[in-house]
Amino acid sequence: MTQDHHNHETQHNHPGYGIYFLVWFALLVLTGITVTVAGIDFGNLTVATALTVACIKSYLVLTIFMHLKVENPVFKVFVWVALFFLIVSLVLLFTDYSFI
Repeated sequence: MTQDHHNHETQHNHPGYGIYFLVWFALLVLTGITVTVAGIDFGNLTVATALTVACIKSYLVLTIFMHLKVENPVFKVFVWVALFFLIVSLVLLFTDYSFI
């Protein structure tokens, strides 16, 4: 496979400007939801809602703006391993914090 053929294949996999605009608009709406939820006291549900919205926003940024959807599988594995260690670190941090 030549380099030109490879470049031609990857150009068709990238989303168009319409998708970028929709994702940008979704990120704005989700940010508004986060700000609104932060102003209302839902108790423990406030943090859970904010974290859920943050996860959705990070998924959109990773898959659309960072083109993770069209990357090589090896690169995707590296991202998942990094996310796994981040989650393990946060779980250990909050576990330690909860016993203080």
